[in-house]
Amino acid sequence: MTATSTIAAVLAREASAITAPTQFIETNLETYAYRRFGGGAGPPLVFLQHFTGTLDNWDPAVTDQLAGSREVILFESAGLGRSTGEVPTTIAGMTQHFLAFADALGLSQVDLLGFSLGGMVAQQAALDRPSLVRKMLLVGTAPQGGEDIMHLEKPELSKILGDPSLSGYEVLVKLFFTPSKPSQAAGQAFAKRLGARTTDREPLSGQKVAQAQIAAFRAWERVDGERFGKLPEISQPSLVVNGRLDAMIPVRNSYLLAEHLPNATLLIYPDAGHGSLFQFHDSFVRHAMVFLDS
Repeated sequence: MTATSTIAAVLAREASAITAPTQFIETNLETYAYRRFGGGAGPPLVFLQHFTGTLDNWDPAVTDQLAGSREVILFESAGLGRSTGEVPTTIAGMTQHFLAFADALGLSQVDLLGFSLGGMVAQQAALDRPSLVRKMLLVGTAPQGGEDIMHLEKPELSKILGDPSLSGYEVLVKLFFTPSKPSQAAGQAFAKRLGARTTDREPLSGQKVAQAQIAAFRAWERVDGERFGKLPEISQPSLVVNGRLDAMIPVRNSYLLAEHLPNATLLIYPDAGHGSLFQFHDSFVRHAMVFLDS
């Protein structure tokens, strides 16, 4: 190892979601933005983001703890943030962008943390390229053919989204955390952590991104053939995680994943919503590390 590469490795280990520089890689499809930090002997852990989320929506309390023992790669797919191109309207299309990114970085085997929309991309990637994916953390997500996936017109969600008194991270706190005082306090702490990165930030997602991703959700709910028929083909060990009171992708979808995936473990948090991994970040990281290292 040269002196330059040694310094680069040290800097990567000391970086975090707050300080890691945004990098760009050009592929035969698009140019993707990503952040890469941490280090360890195991496969890299690639983070696949939620509805309208960018690189800036990952909680340092999760990413940085996990990066203490493994390399973490935050991926921004086509049409998001500073990545080029358009957001696909299907999960399969999004997965092709992730696979192009993995190939461009020379990744031969990875673990995946797929949150919400990202969990659907993770499942598709495990089907499309099983040799690439070793293990999966499927958080706040649903199987193809799942139920009530991101129907933002529901009264409990439309009330939050239409509230003129809420803006920025305040909306996420209301959507991702339950109305209880402890959960809302955890949500405020989460928002503060997200705001800790003050430079080199990504553009916010607009209505065009939201519409394309909603179309992908609607397509994911539809199934040709046997419902959940593809899940038994996903043999990778999977840790399925959700909050019991998730209003965005209800917890019954996590039970369906655990029931039909042949090698799944289920973890459900009480008094938690869509952002359970951020509300119970220390517990989530401990479970994730045991699962990934076992």
